[in-house]
Amino acid sequence: MTDTTLTQPHIEIPAWVMSALSVFVIVALPVLLVLINARLLMTDAYLNFAYNSGIVPPDQYRYPPLSREESAPLALAYLFNDEDIDFLGDQTFSTGEPLYNERELSHMVDVKVVTQGLVRFGFILLGLTILAGTTIAFGDPKQLLIALRSGSFLTAGLIASGLFAVGTSFNWLFTQFHNLFFEEGTWLFLLSDTLIRLFPIEFWALAFGLMFGFALIEAAVIGGLSWWGLRHATMQPE
Repeated sequence: MTDTTLTQPHIEIPAWVMSALSVFVIVALPVLLVLINARLLMTDAYLNFAYNSGIVPPDQYRYPPLSREESAPLALAYLFNDEDIDFLGDQTFSTGEPLYNERELSHMVDVKVVTQGLVRFGFILLGLTILAGTTIAFGDPKQLLIALRSGSFLTAGLIASGLFAVGTSFNWLFTQFHNLFFEEGTWLFLLSDTLIRLFPIEFWALAFGLMFGFALIEAAVIGGLSWWGLRHATMQPE
């Protein structure tokens, strides 16, 4: 007797609906993995790791004195709290000078809007993906495994391209990323500005590398589990 646990449809769902939902899951998977990993990196834990990694160089400016360990977590906290820009605008150097200039504060307002918008989008996309996957599973669990496997292949291809860009032309990638979400020129600062002293280009190269690297590993795990599930579904007991 053949094991048909994963191959027998449970509910009759039109083929076009199943196909559309499968495509949605395939396309959503790489976006979800990148967003999830990006959010996981926007934590104090990553700040501590990056600053102690040996990859992010120390602050090259000694005056005014700046403590990354104190100021960076506050900049990160602003992105997720309900405070207005005075949360950052009221911060000062030990000399009494404002920590951020007006251009930096304006950019941080934009970053907060984009960050919170992407978080909301991520939650919505996650919910829709779970709903789509559940619907597919009720119609034909095997098709869900096929969609996840295909999504893992798509993710691997896109992420491999992203990692190649990080390794060979990160400045270009960083510029395109910012031009996608921010008005051109509003995110450019002097090397002596606080945002650059806190978050130099090496900080972001490391973050992008980890974000893509984790997503690639996760895609491999999802692809492997999907392959195992499909293989198990078609196996016949001895």
